[in-house]
Amino acid sequence: MTNGVTAYAKPKTLGERAAWDFIEREGEELELSVVNPTGILDPVLGPDYSTSIGSVVLLLNRAMPRLPRMTFGVVDVRDVADLHVRALTHPAAAGERFLATAGMVTLPDMALALKASLGEAARRVPTRTVPDWLVRLAAVFDSTARQALPMLGRPHRATSAKAERELGWTPRTTQEAVAATAESVLRLGLVDR
Repeated sequence: MTNGVTAYAKPKTLGERAAWDFIEREGEELELSVVNPTGILDPVLGPDYSTSIGSVVLLLNRAMPRLPRMTFGVVDVRDVADLHVRALTHPAAAGERFLATAGMVTLPDMALALKASLGEAARRVPTRTVPDWLVRLAAVFDSTARQALPMLGRPHRATSAKAERELGWTPRTTQEAVAATAESVLRLGLVDR
């Protein structure tokens, strides 16, 4: 819990451990299934949105002229809800944990998905990358750059194969999740023009 675990991930990990401990100690007839989503994207309903959605808004606003080579998982919130329902109702889910992800993407991948799905509306989206060494140097002085370091330049791997195999779950593609998010923030006027 101390080596490389971010402040964002630590409480989630501790919360899940507490749930499993409770079931073991006092659960008796209770069953527990856990769904762990990666970065959640979705059609936004209003101006209050998550950090994951903020990455799409940053790209659309060209807040970063060059992109760090960060890799992270994404999944559409509608698919996360579907997986929760499956975990609640499918007998094979009892006592299991499932990862909800449509796949892994880099910021440049996300930028290309925006350009492919939005056309002219994505004209300001940057696609060029910044060298890893420059992000590391910036991290010495900038807390935002420092937050990127754990995801920088290293491919991360995650799969939802277990949820697909055991519960018949099929998420939307990463491109569909990115496009749905982008279309909604544009429609709601949450992007600088």
